[in-house]
Amino acid sequence: MTAEHTRLIAVLRELRAGAGLSLAALAERTAYSKSSWERYLNGKSLPPRQAVRELCRLANEPDGRLLALWEIAESQWSGRAVARAAAPDADEPSRPHPQEAPPPAGTWRRRLGGRRLLVALASVYTMIVGGVAALLFLLLPDSKAQEDEPRPASVPFSLAPQCHGAACEGRDPMRLICGVGPDTLASHRTATGAHVELRHSRKCGASWARAWGTEIGDRLDVTAGGPTYGVRVRNKDDAATFVYTGMAEVRSGSTVRACFLPASADGERECFDARVGGAATTTRPPSPPVASGQ
Repeated sequence: MTAEHTRLIAVLRELRAGAGLSLAALAERTAYSKSSWERYLNGKSLPPRQAVRELCRLANEPDGRLLALWEIAESQWSGRAVARAAAPDADEPSRPHPQEAPPPAGTWRRRLGGRRLLVALASVYTMIVGGVAALLFLLLPDSKAQEDEPRPASVPFSLAPQCHGAACEGRDPMRLICGVGPDTLASHRTATGAHVELRHSRKCGASWARAWGTEIGDRLDVTAGGPTYGVRVRNKDDAATFVYTGMAEVRSGSTVRACFLPASADGERECFDARVGGAATTTRPPSPPVASGQ
């Protein structure tokens, strides 16, 4: 599985968990079966582009960035990304030029022996490939038969986090599979209407902040008593989906702080805290004062 495919699956799993959608619910509300979603969300097969769009729709998530990530993953999965590099040069001659002088007799014997060796090696290779293909054909379940089998009640976890604690400092939570099934420590609605969440992965021992509904130029920071890690909304693609800060190492009882700075010149910095292991909280901007006489 490529890094792009792994990251795509991690984000899709997070969307499903965040929307509270079971595999049965996905099957009922999309054109894809429960067993198909099981394969997609465990990385056994690449989900179709339309499946990605439908999950984004159900999770109320803009699909721009995920579709771009899907296109990269699909090009790697299908082999199109390396097909051109592997293709032979059409201009390269495949045999000696007719005007070349014939080689000495000893050379022909050496070439004949080399060709025999190549033929033998090709035969062995064909037998090995054929044997592997036959074994896979016998071991892998038929897609139609799999659709007819009893469907599993839940999706087993198959993507292990790629870091823990200090090794996660400042790194991307999605690329390192820490964003699969995290806890939400706190959520905040900013005065500009953006949503900010403090997230925590117990498996990774790290926390980070994410935001959506943002504007180009907005900035989001997170700290847990050490370095501050930030992310800026750089373009319309960032503004159309989630943006994530890097991760900060945390332990039970650690206090994590997220700060949101809007792009507008008159916007005010908004910060909120959460404690790892505490109850999740939700905050909203204060209501504007009501003028007297109204």
